[in-house]
Amino acid sequence: MLNTEATAAKKSGITTKELVIDAMLIALTYIFTAFVNLRLPIAANGGLIHLGNVPLFLAAIIFGRRTGTLAGAFGMGLFDLLSGWYLWAPFTFVIVGFMGFTVGAITDKHHGYGWNALAIAVACVIKVVGYYIAEGFIYGNWVAPATSIPGNLVQIGVAAIIVIPIAERLRVTIQKRL
Repeated sequence: MLNTEATAAKKSGITTKELVIDAMLIALTYIFTAFVNLRLPIAANGGLIHLGNVPLFLAAIIFGRRTGTLAGAFGMGLFDLLSGWYLWAPFTFVIVGFMGFTVGAITDKHHGYGWNALAIAVACVIKVVGYYIAEGFIYGNWVAPATSIPGNLVQIGVAAIIVIPIAERLRVTIQKRL
């Protein structure tokens, strides 16, 4: 049995440790989105500011694009499905998954505060543009989505303030221990 599992792991290229890390960061992204949030009384959809981007960005910076993609797509997509925002789930899966991939891709070979800040800035653009387009399709209105932009900027800005000072130190510490 173990031999079969080891062979399957080699074929997939994903170790048990990586699978556990991915699952943990998906769960943390979901938890920080679902339970550390503030619903806004503005915008067409009411708006939501949450800290789910903190574990998402840390996942991407520390473990790379695959883990960042999975944490974003599944962690926040799961939130949408379980919290009544199910119409948003396919958009979130793609947009936030792409945010995690992009942050991981930028910081994979380039380390440091400046690169982490650049990666998060690019993720911010992806979020603002992605959700603007998603809202335009969902509501059939291309003016109303503009009201969500400030909330998206605040959400990413708060995450950046938390992540940028600690990400590099965490990345170095965790990489040494793995």
